[in-house]
Amino acid sequence: MGIISWIIIGALAGWIASMFTGNNKSMGAGANIVVGIIGGLIGGFLMGLLGGTGITGFNVWSLIVSIVGSVILLWIVNAVRRQKTE
Repeated sequence: MGIISWIIIGALAGWIASMFTGNNKSMGAGANIVVGIIGGLIGGFLMGLLGGTGITGFNVWSLIVSIVGSVILLWIVNAVRRQKTE
């Protein structure tokens, strides 16, 4: 998968994950891309631990894995932010 594919999948996954977690208004396009790419790495790692396949190319499965990883990443980030403000 090329860098352009990573950026497209990352942008979509980050955007969808930010809508699930309620961060959509505070995140821009760049943050969505970064969250989506890191989420793809997290999701791929978790799928590997579970015995499945992670990111397999530019397809729907890769997008789903990236979304799951991105949601997990944003939940962790939100939890850390809440602890800092308390």
